[in-house]
Amino acid sequence: MKFDAHRVTFIGTGQMATALAQGFCHSLLSPSAISGYDPFAEARNRFTTAIGSEARTSAALGEVVSDATIIFLAVKPQVMVTALRDLHDLIKGDQIVVSIAAGITLQQLTQGLPEGTRVIRVMPNTPCLISKGASGLSAGANVSTQDVDLVTTLLQTVGLVEQVPEHLLDAVTGLSGSGPAYVFQIIEALSDGGVRMGLPRATATRLAAQTLAGAAEMLLQTGKHPGELKDAVTSPGGTTIAGLHALESGGLRATLMNAVEAASLRSAELGKHK
Repeated sequence: MKFDAHRVTFIGTGQMATALAQGFCHSLLSPSAISGYDPFAEARNRFTTAIGSEARTSAALGEVVSDATIIFLAVKPQVMVTALRDLHDLIKGDQIVVSIAAGITLQQLTQGLPEGTRVIRVMPNTPCLISKGASGLSAGANVSTQDVDLVTTLLQTVGLVEQVPEHLLDAVTGLSGSGPAYVFQIIEALSDGGVRMGLPRATATRLAAQTLAGAAEMLLQTGKHPGELKDAVTSPGGTTIAGLHALESGGLRATLMNAVEAASLRSAELGKHK
């Protein structure tokens, strides 16, 4: 797929927009094909510094929207209504609008934009910052297979992309969108355990982080069920089964499941109140 003729504009130039733009420029686009709108000069300057001086930013929406092929809505859910209102008269029929705002539905997006606008929802997560992201994608009614392929190819520069029905995007938000925070807390807890048993803090944290990273990569590369991989390191009467018993006694599985559920329900709530 050729990207020579494509231009990508970000409405909002915060951390996630910057991460996505950097990923796109890594292998598909040049900085000159990237533009961003943000009312705050400091945010625009950070964006340009990260992407390259060829990237164009502006506090005037019309200056960066008119020639865009794909427009990413990278604003907070609370200000999406205002963003859509400002964009309404600027959008053209040949442009693709991609929202990365949690909880804002395809219906809400299409209602705020001209009839027939091609709209896609994406739920990325913060590891996109290091090109290890996990994103869920849902396409609106006016979107073609080619549109989905184009946006998917862009997002694959910053990690894994899974296309799901829209009603499952709240679950994606609760799992992979919020999931990095759960993992950081698990790493911190494992590190605490190492410190309790005498390891220096820095050593314990590095070992914990690398253990999670290595285990996750092992699962992705082998394609094996996590239970199978768990059983492979669990000897009868050994250290691992003792540790697993402690995790089961503490309700680790149920707690993590409850966390995904709580975050998913909160994502759905955010959409209902916009």
